[in-house]
Amino acid sequence: MDRHDRATLVALIAPAAIVFVAFFLIPLARLFVIGGTGRLGWSAYTAVFTEPRYLSSLVSTVALAAATTVATLAISGIAGVFLVRNRFRGREVLTALLTLPLAFPGVVIGFMVIMLAGRQGLVPDITDALFGERVVFAYSMAGLFVGYLYFSIPRTILTVMAAAEKLDPRIEEAARSLGAGPLRVVRDVIVPALTPALLAAGAICFATAMGAFGTAFTLATKINVLPMVIYTEFTLQANVAMAAALSFVLGAITWAVLALARTAAGNTVAAAG
Repeated sequence: MDRHDRATLVALIAPAAIVFVAFFLIPLARLFVIGGTGRLGWSAYTAVFTEPRYLSSLVSTVALAAATTVATLAISGIAGVFLVRNRFRGREVLTALLTLPLAFPGVVIGFMVIMLAGRQGLVPDITDALFGERVVFAYSMAGLFVGYLYFSIPRTILTVMAAAEKLDPRIEEAARSLGAGPLRVVRDVIVPALTPALLAAGAICFATAMGAFGTAFTLATKINVLPMVIYTEFTLQANVAMAAALSFVLGAITWAVLALARTAAGNTVAAAG
């Protein structure tokens, strides 16, 4: 590579490098340093795993994100393949309705969960009429799960539909001609072909659920998730260092899951090829 080519390469890379350093690397390094300046010092980073309050919030957050991811992939996988494989009147309208939540911020989704399962919501009214007891779950982890599921499905279903468009129906026909039943075709043909897309969409779904704040803030009566703990440490306790440490750990876990999913998706593609 001659000098002109190197200069051109540097000129092309420089804007991205500047943005990366200014808006990611420097703030992240500053966050890490602040996390070690509090009362606990650098032990703040281990306190997330040793102090019961922080550990329980971390476990709850990871469990909620994992449950949201599994449910989202199951629902979006079935719905996405169905919408790609079937043409019927109203299909475009149904697809638009399924992706409509992309336009709503987390706070709006939180209020929608309250209208569904809050104290004066639709679910309590129905359960009161049927069983004489009002079932309210909007302000719990169940309500937060419904909210996260609501805004995770649109992102995932679009990814699944794009991947399902590329599936070759002849492979499924060949499997059926060899005696494979519908469930085996799904297990051995469709799911492996969609695995890279499912891994990528699942990673994004998990990362979004780990760090989502607006919906949790709207419903946060009995909810113990890490974003709310970070908010409480920063605003109510004025413990900036601990909030920074918790934020860094949350980001590190999310990044690790994204990196693992990318590696798994790459290996899956290579194996399939």
